[in-house]
Amino acid sequence: MLLKNMWYVAAFATDVQPRRCFARRLLNEPVVLFRTQSGVLSALVDRCSHRAYPLSEGHIDGEVLRCAYHGLEFASGGNCVHIPGQTRIPEAANVRSYPVVERDQLIWIWMGDPSLADESKIMSNAEHNDPNWSWRPHYMHVKSNWQLLVDNIFDLTHVAYIHAKTIGGNPKSHFDAESRVSFENGKVGLLRKMPNSIPPKTYIDAGGFKGNVDRWQQVEYAPEGGNILRVNAGACDVGTGAYEGRRDNGFVLVNIHGVTPETETTTHYIWTICTNAPRESGVPEKLFDQFFLTISEDEVALAAQQQRIIDLPHLPFLGIASDGAVNRARMLLDQLHELEKTSSV
Repeated sequence: MLLKNMWYVAAFATDVQPRRCFARRLLNEPVVLFRTQSGVLSALVDRCSHRAYPLSEGHIDGEVLRCAYHGLEFASGGNCVHIPGQTRIPEAANVRSYPVVERDQLIWIWMGDPSLADESKIMSNAEHNDPNWSWRPHYMHVKSNWQLLVDNIFDLTHVAYIHAKTIGGNPKSHFDAESRVSFENGKVGLLRKMPNSIPPKTYIDAGGFKGNVDRWQQVEYAPEGGNILRVNAGACDVGTGAYEGRRDNGFVLVNIHGVTPETETTTHYIWTICTNAPRESGVPEKLFDQFFLTISEDEVALAAQQQRIIDLPHLPFLGIASDGAVNRARMLLDQLHELEKTSSV
């Protein structure tokens, strides 16, 4: 299932450099992103209308992208504006353009019906622009279906096992955590509290904890505002007010997970790790390094999971008690899929 009427993170803003083409397959479609000389950001289908040569192999000249095969030139909106050797430009020479928006250091793209692309709905990720926050961008090419990645982020009980060497902590704390799942107004939320729990190694290294902590994990997913999941997590010393909002004595991290399908079985994982820990403390860099190792563990696990699904496609998933948030997210995506199919009839 690939949903097209949705905003996706196509790339980091720094991926698309002036006068250079950036190629990426998104939702099974080849796309080229580029900036014109005046700074206009554009996304076109990566196929010249003449002989199907990749436009990403071409050159940016002023305000046009010139195909490297026969020199056809395309404006940022996809209109062909020049064909060498002739003055007439047929309408068929134009190529498809996609709505594209740059916001919070991310480039967002809409692959579906352009008349439905409302950029005001794109979720804010203000940490990327806030001087009180440090953050680091990462890209991973994950060999799994994109919904498995969404499942993984909502299925936080896996942390105790897949991430036993990094952020895992005590398995019993994860399964005994007080959990609340919400599902309303096109949004799925998960809040988990793990009071008086043993901090994992990453938390000890980053926060300097000497004893047990009050730990929290909160996930927000509102796909109509863009296919990202925001995870707010952290810990404070036991009994110091973590669950009442007093978290200055601990540390907070925010993961922004951009989940963008490449194909049915591969995904562009465009994510950032952010923290408000003081830069001079050295905590941010240590945290960033260790969380990269954590997410790398997910990458390996998801690829293994996808391979078994390919090997044994007839076998269903078994549902267990901790699947509540995962099931709600899947229900929401199924609803959006049905809506998209109905609107296209």
